[in-house]
Amino acid sequence: MTLSESPSPGFTLADLLRLLGESAGIPEGIDLAAEDVVDTPFYRLGYDSLALLQVTGRLKREYGLMLPDTIVADAPTPRALLTVIAQARAA
Repeated sequence: MTLSESPSPGFTLADLLRLLGESAGIPEGIDLAAEDVVDTPFYRLGYDSLALLQVTGRLKREYGLMLPDTIVADAPTPRALLTVIAQARAA
């Protein structure tokens, strides 16, 4: 999956990475442009549960998406979170 591809039309990996960076910053030594970032667990990318909750808050405010607080356990990678977002947008 490239930065412009996504299971959710109108919301891409690039959008998700932008929200992560704006909400929690980009951890030192992490390359969010790496090809394997989409399948790398958030904790290995340097993002904790608080960072993901900040992102879900932004998704609610900016996109009107209501995601469960359990998203941290349900979507451990960017690809998994994009799938949850796609499902929420389709509902």
